[in-house]
Amino acid sequence: MSSVPSGDRFAAFRHVAYTYFFFARFLTAFATQVVSVSVGWQMYDHTGNPIYLGLIGLVQFLPSLLLILVTGTVADRYNRRMVAAICIFVGTICTAALLFLTVSGTFAPLPVFVILAVFGIERAFMTPATQSLAPNLIPPEDLSNAVTWNSMSWDAAAILGPVAGGLLYGIGPSISYTVAVLFFAAGSLLTFLIPKPQQRVAHESRSLNEILAGFRFIWSEKVVLGAVSLDLFAVLLGGAVALMPVYARDILTLGPWGLGLLRAAPSFGAIAMGLFLATYPIRHHAGIYMFSGVAIFGVGTLIFGVSHTPWLSIAALTLMGASDLISVYVRETLITLWTPDHVRGRVNAVNMVFVGASNELGEFRAGTMARYFGAVPAVVIGGLGTLAVAIIWAGGFPQLRRIDSLNAPDRGGEPQVA
Repeated sequence: MSSVPSGDRFAAFRHVAYTYFFFARFLTAFATQVVSVSVGWQMYDHTGNPIYLGLIGLVQFLPSLLLILVTGTVADRYNRRMVAAICIFVGTICTAALLFLTVSGTFAPLPVFVILAVFGIERAFMTPATQSLAPNLIPPEDLSNAVTWNSMSWDAAAILGPVAGGLLYGIGPSISYTVAVLFFAAGSLLTFLIPKPQQRVAHESRSLNEILAGFRFIWSEKVVLGAVSLDLFAVLLGGAVALMPVYARDILTLGPWGLGLLRAAPSFGAIAMGLFLATYPIRHHAGIYMFSGVAIFGVGTLIFGVSHTPWLSIAALTLMGASDLISVYVRETLITLWTPDHVRGRVNAVNMVFVGASNELGEFRAGTMARYFGAVPAVVIGGLGTLAVAIIWAGGFPQLRRIDSLNAPDRGGEPQVA
């Protein structure tokens, strides 16, 4: 039976376990943003080479790709709450290591990349476990509301984290890393405190067939395949986050605080859109909204790329965040509601690689192009590519374009289309 979303804006928070989950997610995301801003600025100051900014993303993404056949299976076979809590604790140790390099004056690309690779391994296991945990904490009718709040917890952290990271880094990089260590530790503790949820554990034999279950599900569900691949190629081409230190220092002539503001701007737009969607959820024409969001994201990327005016750049980034949230809302709701619980970890592991590829490889693409062609051409070409992807996917996945409702389908049934 389809589960109709409730109209309660705070429906997900009626469940205590989800409340713990939400704040753990926020604290962890906040710490991640502080580390991201601090490492990016410190690396660019240390090397002056934008290609290192792209490598920061690539080093963190590769573990997700290399371990994809393991991470989702772990999330389906073992206690997702414990897996997530342990991973966040590992993130605490990695941040403490960055703090040590900074305090001791030994900050250098090689040891930093080693630490970031461990960060990437931690994230590779944490993400499918965390994304699969939320549906175990609340009933199906509140899942779309939880997806919205999940996105907003990240976006709220992405507003406060970069600004705080920039301000704290301006005081001293050791201060920013210390705050991140404390927030990671608190996030790990809150995750441990989540009451043990009900979880359908995968009992298939440990075979290649079991490991590939996530791939099979996504390939068989063309709507999900279209949604995750749309995000992959759109953000792969349009990602400009890696070049924000270049824009902040060389193009817009802003300092570390300005970099934090640039990093926060997309989340200002995203959280505003998230609050709107929490009150007025998408009930019809979800596929059209998704493609429109991707197209607007491309337009915002173009504006940001050519702008030399701080307020216009911030406005463009805000527009990008708002439009991206629409795509995230539709995609994550589709995946969450239509995936059986016993394969949810493996499906989310595959989805994580798609999302990670779009973000981390997108940053590597931008950094590499900026190294050889300049930052502005790298961003502009990416914006044009995102617009092209929205048009091509709208024609190539007509079933996704015609998706109407985001209600949970009857298992084995077809999605509701307009």
